[in-house]
Amino acid sequence: MDPEKERIEYLRRELHRHNYNYYVANSPEIGDKEFDMLMKELEALEAEHPEMYDPNSPTQRVGSDLSTGFEQVRHIYPMLSLANTYSIDDVEAWFKRVDEALSGQDVTIVGEMKFDGSGISLIYEHGKLVRAVTRGDGEVGDVVTDNIRTIKSIPLQLQGSGWPDFFEIRGEVLLPWAAFDRLNAERAEAGEPLFANPRNAAAGTMKLLNPAEVAHRGLDAYLYYLLGDNLPYDNHYDNMMAARSWGFKVSDAMTCLHSIDEVDKYINYWDKARKTLPVATDGLVFKVNSLRQQLNLGFTAKSPRWAVAYKFAAERALTRLRFVSFDVGRMGIITPVANLEPVLLSGTVVKRASMHNEDIMRTLDIHEDDMLYVEKGGEIIPKITGVEISERTPGAPPVSFVSHCPACGARLVRVEGEAAWVCPNKEGCVPQIVGRIEHFVGRHMMNIDGIGEETAAALFAHGFIRNVADLYDLTAMQLMTIEGFGAKSAERVIAGIEASKEVPFERVVFALSIPFVGETTARKVARAAKNIDTLMSMPTEQLEAIEDVGSRIAASIANFFADEQNKRMVERLRVAGLKMEVAVASESQPLSDTLAGKTFVISGVFAKHSREEYKSLIERHGGKNSGSISKKTDYVLAGENMGPAKLEKANKLGIPVISEDDFLRMTGE
Repeated sequence: MDPEKERIEYLRRELHRHNYNYYVANSPEIGDKEFDMLMKELEALEAEHPEMYDPNSPTQRVGSDLSTGFEQVRHIYPMLSLANTYSIDDVEAWFKRVDEALSGQDVTIVGEMKFDGSGISLIYEHGKLVRAVTRGDGEVGDVVTDNIRTIKSIPLQLQGSGWPDFFEIRGEVLLPWAAFDRLNAERAEAGEPLFANPRNAAAGTMKLLNPAEVAHRGLDAYLYYLLGDNLPYDNHYDNMMAARSWGFKVSDAMTCLHSIDEVDKYINYWDKARKTLPVATDGLVFKVNSLRQQLNLGFTAKSPRWAVAYKFAAERALTRLRFVSFDVGRMGIITPVANLEPVLLSGTVVKRASMHNEDIMRTLDIHEDDMLYVEKGGEIIPKITGVEISERTPGAPPVSFVSHCPACGARLVRVEGEAAWVCPNKEGCVPQIVGRIEHFVGRHMMNIDGIGEETAAALFAHGFIRNVADLYDLTAMQLMTIEGFGAKSAERVIAGIEASKEVPFERVVFALSIPFVGETTARKVARAAKNIDTLMSMPTEQLEAIEDVGSRIAASIANFFADEQNKRMVERLRVAGLKMEVAVASESQPLSDTLAGKTFVISGVFAKHSREEYKSLIERHGGKNSGSISKKTDYVLAGENMGPAKLEKANKLGIPVISEDDFLRMTGE
């Protein structure tokens, strides 16, 4: 073999091995720099030898930014759900049924964690990953192989020896707590809705059409069941230990249990120990170890008789209330927060828990120094679920909701029809002003690097900024008077402010902090109005005619632009040079020949442009539109709720199904 091709094979083997050592065995042999150098060498060699392309190469883990949609396939073996139990007595009753059905045979039970993620089926041929399928409805699932290849704990090429030529292994795709917190922090900064829990985040990530974004999110996976005709052992536990030797991540919690007493001890141990795990769990699973006994026990219509799930009670802890603080958001909403003695929940130390609003706080009836029950259970923000009355200090007064803003002292007002109390002093309340500045400079808004919460607060404290328009009068010399700013960092911020003048009008509208107007709504409103003058003068009836704009949002937009201070701020931003109209070329003017000779079919509902706008863009980039899919179709541009018949036909004909993000990248839009 050519020496360079031999080197490619060697580097692939070594990088697979180092990847396993780092992500599965937790025992790296080399540092990040050495790993990166090997990876760069392999990338260079593969670029020189395209005939050596392998979808399972370590270089493919980052994921492509193109996708052709999801094919659906039928599972080789149905992915049934497990029967749930909620007490040790229920597990004992299941154990007794198994024992009776097997007529007194010796029975070994395997105990293992029930991970709270998204089920996955992996197919391997000749030691290589060839297909990954979601659980779907248990009979049919989506092929998500490109996304799965980005998960570093899933082997693309098996190590060791002894694996069958063809087998299936099942497991759970998870988003670890650390990655979940990072992802939600990024979404909060961008003004996007937060994921409720790691399970939802993992499931949503697996359905993304952009494998590069999947790679960024940091999924993990634990494998827990091996299926096939030529498995190495006749029992579940030994098969999974073999799978571990091939490079699969198998939980250390997997244990053989030989009596109901051992099962009870296992439950009691993990009910506490699970709280320190880096991933979300919601219970345990018990399986009969012998494959022959599994076969004899069989299945009900919905689940195997040889396995059962034990669900943990919602995770909660009892801890003491130190005091209640009242946070002021950028929209002026007052949120009561219980400040607690630190307590460990779901892998993280909890010190604060939101009580959301006055109504919830009153319902809880919290008194000073109370012992409170706190639950996390995968929720974004830990919540108070109750009070241990027996621990209450005699005579302790109830905690009262504030009547005035804790930041500026203004009397609070109640939003009609809402549970929220709001500080009306929008131009004089520091947390609101600083919050709006921080929002304005965010990555999905004006994208001005170098100004975070602390810098925004310092700019206000120094008197440099009173509203976001003041940013455009800021100088490098002013910034250098703030601790931590040197000449280079100050110039970088000034350069970022200048560059923000090129940010599209849609993002300018989002950056203004109009109540109830998120990123998607801002985009739709901006494109409907076309420019700031039209938007500022639109009556509520006209605003309500815009897609997804209801009466509350319409009233909020109208009220925002009726405020003279907001009008002056917008005028100053216009004078500073910000984009105040949608950049739309003549609808008949050609833009490029990028799509010349390509035929598109559009299906579904879109977020960034209307169907008619996409049809226009296709034609202006040289492409053609068609109403039906045929062999002459080159691409299907798919939005939400694409017709299943069209998807099936596209898959049958092998026609790429692309998302609107894929299309916009393709055209440079």
